[in-house]
Amino acid sequence: MPVINKNIKIKSPKNKNTIFGLPAKSYTDSDFWKKECETVLSDGWLFVAFANEFKKAGDVKPIFIAGKPILILKNENNEITAFHNVCSHRCLKLVNEEKNIGKIIRCPYHAWSYDLQGNLKAAPHIGGTDIHRPKGFNFKNHGLKKIRIHIWHDWVFININGKAKKFEEYAKTLFSKFKDLDLSKIKYEATLDFGNINSNWKFLIENFIEPYHVQFVHKTTTNQPLRDHYTIVDGICYGSGVDVAKEDNKNSSALSVSSKYLSLFPNFIIGTYYPNQIGVYLNIPIGPGTTSQKRIIYSTGGKPMSKEEIDITKKIWWSVHKEDHEMCERLQEGRSSPASNDGGLLSPHWEKGVQKFQQLIIQATMKSKKIMKGKKNV
Repeated sequence: MPVINKNIKIKSPKNKNTIFGLPAKSYTDSDFWKKECETVLSDGWLFVAFANEFKKAGDVKPIFIAGKPILILKNENNEITAFHNVCSHRCLKLVNEEKNIGKIIRCPYHAWSYDLQGNLKAAPHIGGTDIHRPKGFNFKNHGLKKIRIHIWHDWVFININGKAKKFEEYAKTLFSKFKDLDLSKIKYEATLDFGNINSNWKFLIENFIEPYHVQFVHKTTTNQPLRDHYTIVDGICYGSGVDVAKEDNKNSSALSVSSKYLSLFPNFIIGTYYPNQIGVYLNIPIGPGTTSQKRIIYSTGGKPMSKEEIDITKKIWWSVHKEDHEMCERLQEGRSSPASNDGGLLSPHWEKGVQKFQQLIIQATMKSKKIMKGKKNV
């Protein structure tokens, strides 16, 4: 029985068709959350923002993710960069709201100031009254702490501990799923901001990548029969797809188009909806039971959506997501029951992606892939 935390154990299966999910405490325990922040959410490439939201130099977006304050900004060179959002002096959180800060990041506590490259430019009176540059104090050594960053099309990723593979290598299995789609031609169409959801971030990922729930939860908002779905598992990319025989290209009443629902570990989610739409939504893990979520809708292939189509699409997706949010919040509440200690069961057919995602969670938190060898549970 593998142990992923001193108080969290995975139940062993009785046969190959009995697959147990992650134990309840994996979604509720504060110690496990801390461990997850230092491993799962720090080791790989974490999706944190949309590049289109940074319009001009000085635009900043402070986020709190993986238990850490992070600052994403656009500098004078039109580059989007990332720093730890703390002053080098007393480690105060520098920026508290999304805004344009001009050319200088100024600490409100003692007025230490940094340029948009993160260089320390001023440390007023640090050596005494009117002594702003005392002998031996090197400004070059005390700038903001940079975070590794990569921009893929409109999507901003960071690697907090700097240990991940190059993004191109890390995400190559996801790239392979888009050979028939030119992502360089995507066009922003609309944003759906759902704010905070009372659910662990993993439930939102798991819900997205498995097709098993669709015909039950989304019976009025989608028309994609379960029999037409299939699962996808390819390294750290997993999800599902559906091939619809008769498509409703106008999305006039319910979602009824051939689609793929993919995730790149740990938190990037992208859906393709033919003939001309993709959706990417950002799940920001805030705490064991809280996640913020935003979805952006794009048109593809140089085929912009009309205002009517955008309005219809927004309405459909808002309803679909709200249906999912209710399920994820109830999953979270269910994990407070002792009946959920064993983690519940996974479908060996429809929830292969969930099983793979949970395996990666275990491997990351245990820091050893050998733990999973030969196991038939997650």
